[in-house]
Amino acid sequence: MQQPAPRHTTVFHNCLLPAVYYLCLLLSSTAFADESQFVDCSLLVAAEYPATWPTAPFPRFQLMHQRTIGPDSAYNIDALLIDGNTGTQLDVPPHSVARPDLNRPKSGELGLATTDKTEAWQFGGEACVVDVRDLLDQAPKGESPLVTRDHVMRFEKKHRRVRFGDIVLFRSDYSDKYYLPLPAGNRYIADALDHLAPGYPDPDPDCMEFLGSRGVMTLGTDSASMGPLPSLAEPTHYAGLKYGMIWTEGATNLGAVPATGAFYCMMGPKHKDGPYGEGRAFAIVGGDLPNRLIESSRAKRALDLTPTLSADLPVTSPGIGTGQHRQVYLKIDFLYSEYLDMWHHTHLMDAMAGTHLVPPSFALPPEGKAVQYAPHVRGWLEEYEQRYGKRGTSSMTAEQVPLSWTCGEARVIDATPLVGTTDKRSWPASPEITVEHIKAHEAKYGELTPGDVVIFHTGHIDNHFKAQPADTGLWLEPLNGTAEGWPAPGPDGIVYLKSKGIRCVATDAPDLGGVEPRRALMTYWALGSNEMVGVEFLQNIGEVPDNGYFLFAAVKIHDCHGGPGRAIVLY
Repeated sequence: MQQPAPRHTTVFHNCLLPAVYYLCLLLSSTAFADESQFVDCSLLVAAEYPATWPTAPFPRFQLMHQRTIGPDSAYNIDALLIDGNTGTQLDVPPHSVARPDLNRPKSGELGLATTDKTEAWQFGGEACVVDVRDLLDQAPKGESPLVTRDHVMRFEKKHRRVRFGDIVLFRSDYSDKYYLPLPAGNRYIADALDHLAPGYPDPDPDCMEFLGSRGVMTLGTDSASMGPLPSLAEPTHYAGLKYGMIWTEGATNLGAVPATGAFYCMMGPKHKDGPYGEGRAFAIVGGDLPNRLIESSRAKRALDLTPTLSADLPVTSPGIGTGQHRQVYLKIDFLYSEYLDMWHHTHLMDAMAGTHLVPPSFALPPEGKAVQYAPHVRGWLEEYEQRYGKRGTSSMTAEQVPLSWTCGEARVIDATPLVGTTDKRSWPASPEITVEHIKAHEAKYGELTPGDVVIFHTGHIDNHFKAQPADTGLWLEPLNGTAEGWPAPGPDGIVYLKSKGIRCVATDAPDLGGVEPRRALMTYWALGSNEMVGVEFLQNIGEVPDNGYFLFAAVKIHDCHGGPGRAIVLY
């Protein structure tokens, strides 16, 4: 059955996609040119790119394929070693503002405003693209051409005055030109640090003061950092961060964003006490959607749906049985800042820690690969294919999932009445969210439509997301059969949602599969085989208003079979 096309289309940049798939996206973009389109403004994170800060002791990014589909695993499971200064990244005030208890000249309450405490409204707003391409490479080797208040005033003279709710983006095309596979990619950061090439254009402290006086709270640059070389990095950072600003470093593709009128957003994983963090930046252009989201952000009508990532919280699956746990979430200190009394740190983590993306390739092998499943899984596959047709194949990893698939009108389906409906003698068991439950929701609230993001409200994370040692109610007890599992859809429900044109299914439970391995795998096979994606591990879904617009974006990691990210709702 042919499905309706997605409501929004996606423009990709710097993404490794098969040619046929990319062509389809271009054709789709042309067909829907008068509607809202997503523009990816994020760098591709991969070991072969200059994705991490190149000086010692900053750790290099690593993607580890810990398990692949075969006799020992029905899923592709990855782990990440990823530092907040990786790829397109987010800076927040504690990067330069010291904690108030330190009583230092740069101390203040904003020294406590880490990434996990940044309010959701500040991530988005109206893009004001300040064109500074005339500065590119216009400086001596090892020095940055400076963006001054005059460049912002030049923008204001041509367009309008910048103000609160705007996101000022400095477009030099630096990352577009120099973010390349290594060794050519050394030109992006390393060559500038080694005085072999001019530095990246960046604002000076006075420019930051000027924007602070205008009430601008969010910025972005397509340079590698918001800090000019060789000596103005810290003064520029502090000049802006002391106002409570946040900003994107390492944006790209800003030439696809109009000077005004587009909605821009930058979000990333919600690491506890993070002074900066890896993230995903994108814009929405055209149609009515940008104005709607801009107004919501400017009015601070936003809801954060993402639980905090911390080593003492149950953010990754312990698995069923000894030795089946996923990579535990670890914070690893590597460089001490005496002034801030803070360790710079990286994270070793499962690619599905906390709020995350489930791409089709999580449960599907690539085309042409012969899979030797375990005997019991082969039996499940025969049963699945008899009922639903051939299980599909996919190489669609995180970086290939269109942003338009994971953003859309929030359609919350209440699954909380299912809690407590299973027989204790059947545990481990999860109540199944069936087609009948979905249809009952539609009868009451209206038909699901293509482009909607369906979110199942189970209340499980809201009720059980607790720090050690009180953390067993989230995963361990349900998986071990000492408590009921969380409500989860079966494959029939997924197939029905596909028939309604749904691309993305989300949940405020640990996962969409539930605690029964057979049904869970069939649910993920159904998702992937129908070219659908999941967003798992949300919170606060009971607070989502009827007119909410769901935004989720995973970090753009090449070849990743998961993808940490952040989810918010604007209303």
